[in-house]
Amino acid sequence: MRHPRAVVTGGSGFLGSHLCEALLAEGVSVVCLDNLLTGTSRNIAHLTERRDFRFLKRDLTEPVTVPGDVGYVFHLASAASPADYLRYPIQTLEVGSQGTRNALDLAEAKGARFVLASTSEVYGDPLVHPQPESYWGNVNPVGPRSVYDEAKRFGEALTSAFRHSRGLDAAIVRIFNSYGPRMRPDDGRAIPTFLRQALTGEDLTVTGDGSQTRSICHVDDTVRGIVALAFSDHPGPVNIGSPYEISMADLARLIIDLTGSSSRVRFIDRPEDDPRVRRPDTALAEDALGWRPRISIEEGLRTTLEWFARELVVARPA
Repeated sequence: MRHPRAVVTGGSGFLGSHLCEALLAEGVSVVCLDNLLTGTSRNIAHLTERRDFRFLKRDLTEPVTVPGDVGYVFHLASAASPADYLRYPIQTLEVGSQGTRNALDLAEAKGARFVLASTSEVYGDPLVHPQPESYWGNVNPVGPRSVYDEAKRFGEALTSAFRHSRGLDAAIVRIFNSYGPRMRPDDGRAIPTFLRQALTGEDLTVTGDGSQTRSICHVDDTVRGIVALAFSDHPGPVNIGSPYEISMADLARLIIDLTGSSSRVRFIDRPEDDPRVRRPDTALAEDALGWRPRISIEEGLRTTLEWFARELVVARPA
């Protein structure tokens, strides 16, 4: 292990807050940087009294400095759901470009290992299935999802340039469809939307005919893969996601069964450039990192359901 202190950009977001917890559990102190555009201080409120955790409100599109030694820089800052990056398209592009540059500069100045949180979205609407890291993708550069897809693809190119031309110890992780506690009920992604609708008795709105697939991975498994990559010397890119593939229609029906809801499935128009299939080839993660997901979809959805049920009760007006 390098110096046991890490910077996590986007650390108050859904995935970032879980990563902060995992690093602290490994004995790594954490400096969390976030501008709270899509993250929330509620996600890290239980960490703020710890001596080994520090939160700094920072916009990554501006140069950042962190006093003291740093062994790792994890760059997660970005809008991550379609609803968010369609609401903040320019900010998403900026944090994926200038924000990545500033995070790389920080890692270089500290002599830290840099980990870029990239995404399965770099594969676009894939023509190869499942998707190995060697696949270049099928991305519409001017489509509505391009602000996120191309921001992450640029981030990967910039990270690779720092590694090859400047010798920075840098790695890329491509994250597939994570879910779990702390997702916002209005996040816009399938699982929080379906859970909120099922728990409130609304129809579950499935886009298209529901045959499009995703491979969903519980956040605890995702974070375990990210940490494993950081503590290795592998440069990536490495896919981290579940090889278990499920259609959106089947996912909606499973959530109705788990919640015991009287809700029904209702089909609505499918968004432009919505991928038809999505499943990672995880052979590299298994071989290089000894990683594979452990949490079944039923177990993961039950723990997520419990959190959402409590969250909706808290949010419901008296």
